[in-house]
Amino acid sequence: MPQIVFLPHEELCPDGAVVEANVGETVLNVALKNGINIEHACEKVCACTTCHVIVREGFDELEESDELEDDMLDKAWGLEPESRLSCQTKVPECDLVVDIPKYTVNMVSEAN
Repeated sequence: MPQIVFLPHEELCPDGAVVEANVGETVLNVALKNGINIEHACEKVCACTTCHVIVREGFDELEESDELEDDMLDKAWGLEPESRLSCQTKVPECDLVVDIPKYTVNMVSEAN
């Protein structure tokens, strides 16, 4: 069973986390299931960029992003070559290391 290493994030997981994931499950669902509340303003339908993450390790093993995800990512704050929307990123058969950016394009968190 693959693992996802979530790097430390000041608010969402200050100490980081290592969690197990099912192949094919989205990175966002794995995070939420494990108490890492990545923002997802569009309810996981690829209509915003609030669930933007950077896949530091394992990126090359992911399924390619589709055109809709690429268009949305163009609007993400702090975009990097290994950026993905966690609601669209399915866990491959290998481990991943994921970095949750400090900021999103939302000025106010949906959780507040």
